[in-house]
Amino acid sequence: MGQTVRAWWITTGEAGFRTQARGLAEAVAPGSEEKTIGLKAPWSLMPPALWRLTLMGLDKRKDLLGPPWPDLVVSCGRRAAKAAIAVKRASGGRTLAVHIQNPLASLDEFDLVIAMRHDGIEGPNVMQIDTALHDVDPVVLAGAAKAWRRRFADLPRPLTGVLLGGSTRRHPFGAAQARDLVELLNAVRDGGGLAITPSRRTPRDVKAVLHEAFGDDPGVYLWNEQGDNPYRGILALSDRIVATGDSVSMVSEAAATGRPVAIFDLGGGKRHAHFIENLVERKLAVRLGEAPFLAPAAEGPNATPGAIAAVRRLIG
Repeated sequence: MGQTVRAWWITTGEAGFRTQARGLAEAVAPGSEEKTIGLKAPWSLMPPALWRLTLMGLDKRKDLLGPPWPDLVVSCGRRAAKAAIAVKRASGGRTLAVHIQNPLASLDEFDLVIAMRHDGIEGPNVMQIDTALHDVDPVVLAGAAKAWRRRFADLPRPLTGVLLGGSTRRHPFGAAQARDLVELLNAVRDGGGLAITPSRRTPRDVKAVLHEAFGDDPGVYLWNEQGDNPYRGILALSDRIVATGDSVSMVSEAAATGRPVAIFDLGGGKRHAHFIENLVERKLAVRLGEAPFLAPAAEGPNATPGAIAAVRRLIG
C-alpha cells in the first residue's frame, strides 16, 4: 500500500467501541473517517454466513457504506464486524479488515483480530491483549494535567480519582451499591481528597447518594455534569484511581496511567469477571476493599502501541 492510507473506523456508536476504534485507526491512518452504522431487521439477525449482505440492511438514518472502498477498515463490536466483512467482500478483498474484540464470526474473514484475553479466541491472525485499546497516552495526560491542575490544587493529598460507570444488563448499579461505594471510599481516603466523575450511564439515584455523602465536603470534587468533563484530568492528576468494573475501557484507561487502581466490582458476565480476575492475578489492579492499593508503576499496561505496530506491519 502507498504512503497515504485511507481508512474507515466503524462502530454502532457506543462510547467504548468508538474510543477503541478511533484510537487505533487514527494512529495508523491520521484523518481516518468515522462510520456509525445501524442494522435493520432481518439483516441484523442474519447468521455469519450471510453477513456479506449487511450493506443492504444499513439504517439510512445513519452512515451508509459504499465505494470508493477504503484501504483499511477498523471495526469494534459485533454489528460493526458484520459491516467490516461486507466491506471487505465488496472491495474484492482489497480492503484490509481489522476487528477489535471477538467478532463472533469466522476469524478468516479478517486480516487481524485484536481480542481481549478473556475472549478466549486464538488463531494465526489473532492478537490477544490484557486491556482495551484507547488513546490515553503521556501526551494526552500531560495536556489534561495542565488543564486541570489549578482546579484540583486545593484538594488534599493523596487524591483518589473515582470513575463511575453504570448498570449492566444483569447487574444494576443502584443506591445500595452507591452507599457501599461511599463507605469504601471513606475507608481508603487516608485523609486525602476525592475527585469523582459520573458518566452518562451513571444512574440518577447513584449520583444522589454521592451528592448527599460528599456534596458539602471541601475535600471532594464531585462533577455536576456542567462544563468540561474532568475525566482525563482525574486520570492525569490522581495519586490512585477507583473505577467501577462495568466498563472494560474505563478500567483499562485507568490502569494505563501507572497509578494504583482499585476496581469496585458491580458484577457482570463471565467476560467482565475474567477481565478483572486477570488484572488482579497479574497485580495490575486490586478489588476495592479486598486489598490495599498497589505501589504506583513507572508505566501502566497499555495494549495500544502493540496493536498499532501490528496494523502497521499488516499495511506494509
